[in-house]
Amino acid sequence: MREVTYRLSQRLSGLSKSSFDMLVKAKRLEDEGRRIIHFDVGEPDFDTPKNIKEAAKRALDANFTHYLPPQGLKELREAIAEDEKKTKGLAVSPDEVIVTPGAKPMIFYAILAFVDPDDEVIYPDPGYTSYRSMIRLAGGRPVPIELREDEDFALDIRRLERLISAKTKAIIINTPHNPTGSILTIKDLEGLAAIADKYDLMVISDEVYSKLIYEGEHVSIATLPKMRERTIVVDGFSKTYAMTGWRLGYGIVPQQLVPKIVKIVTETVSCATAFVQKAGVEALKSAQNDAENMRKRFKNRRDLAISILSESKYIKVKKPKGAFYIFPNIKALKVSSYEFTDYLLENFGVSVVPGPAFGIYGEGYFRISYATSEDLIEEGVRKIVQAAEEIASKGGI
Repeated sequence: MREVTYRLSQRLSGLSKSSFDMLVKAKRLEDEGRRIIHFDVGEPDFDTPKNIKEAAKRALDANFTHYLPPQGLKELREAIAEDEKKTKGLAVSPDEVIVTPGAKPMIFYAILAFVDPDDEVIYPDPGYTSYRSMIRLAGGRPVPIELREDEDFALDIRRLERLISAKTKAIIINTPHNPTGSILTIKDLEGLAAIADKYDLMVISDEVYSKLIYEGEHVSIATLPKMRERTIVVDGFSKTYAMTGWRLGYGIVPQQLVPKIVKIVTETVSCATAFVQKAGVEALKSAQNDAENMRKRFKNRRDLAISILSESKYIKVKKPKGAFYIFPNIKALKVSSYEFTDYLLENFGVSVVPGPAFGIYGEGYFRISYATSEDLIEEGVRKIVQAAEEIASKGGI
């Protein structure tokens, strides 16, 4: 029998490593009976609030289980528009909202809408691993802009402008930022807005952590003059309401682009799940006590982890202002990020994500997700400090 040769598409080559790779390694050790402390997965450890789950149950009991319009349930789009105005000062019509099964598809749809083969998209590095992969899958060329620790992991406008070419179509930003927890200031955004206007570029603004802020404030670039027309805002329910597995996100899209992107939704996923959209209405329109309590707990966890990391002579750490990640600097240890994270996992049973999983400029760093209990943070972060001391005392691994 002839062996099948799979003639795979070129778009599958060169996709980014995933932050889930460390989780796979950690799970393998757990299957062998090892106890592992997980700082790897980027999702809240809290349960979805009870009232949101009850709303989904009611929708199921009412047989709300059929197709909805691809753009999304009108009631949910109205609730999203109201929330965007209240929390971001962004005046939005429900007709400018597109509901998707998670925020990630909305980012991909925005890229697909603008990127032809060999077009360029600038994205943050270190940054969310899927940006680069999505650009490649769309046939585009990913162009990383380095985010530097000594610049608070912000966008340097002069460095950004040097990366722009005749093929540049769009810029992706993420604030609050994964993996560093940094926030773009109004000054940062004004500089970016001037660049976008000067070179006629679209901005895809990933704001999925917009309600997880501990210092400062979230500003959406879409609220700046002339930016509403050239910005696609992406947000969702996963992080704020501990709804990662529900898969519910949305985009705020300039009106004339809505039919184009809705067409992509129609031809790919048809619509977001009906009863999940009903749960989304409940999440936005009900009291926000659970979401606020989660935010406060995350802040306390951040402060605990930072206080322990700061005890180390070999780990440099910048306090994040949002999201639920810390991105420590281990360059003083003279080992690679992968060497450090593998050593930490194998010898101390702590799973973190190596910095290069978030891009080439992530070398010398690793990411801690502090979306876990205070007890595990206390134990696990002390083990990280201990691992650094041990490596330093031996002069390497």
